[in-house]
Amino acid sequence: MVRVSVLNGIVNAERRGKRQVLVRPSSKVVVRFLRVMQRHGYIGEFELIDDHRSGKIVIQLIGRLNKCGVISPRYNVKSYEIESWVNRLLPSRGFGIIILTTSSGIMDHEEARRKNVGGKILGYCY
Repeated sequence: MVRVSVLNGIVNAERRGKRQVLVRPSSKVVVRFLRVMQRHGYIGEFELIDDHRSGKIVIQLIGRLNKCGVISPRYNVKSYEIESWVNRLLPSRGFGIIILTTSSGIMDHEEARRKNVGGKILGYCY
């Protein structure tokens, strides 16, 4: 799966203390996943580089990411089941996010709960 290599590259660079990381390949799902992480302050700016192949992304790291992972297969989650997945995947309450793909786009679990929509779990980060 594409996102596994991207997230592992980010986590490994973060653990090594790097300030930026180059990941490839890029896709719409990866870019939207990174946008949610950026909105919550886990990563800094990122830039897409079009190499006329699969694309690359340069991500600025800010040292706030502990762990990031992909949930495979993408389990279906109803809006009332989100809380049980939060308890299962995140280390404590109010710490970290679960990223879902819904009919309203890719968003974190809190936004999905506010909009009362379910979807498929893509991954988590804290």
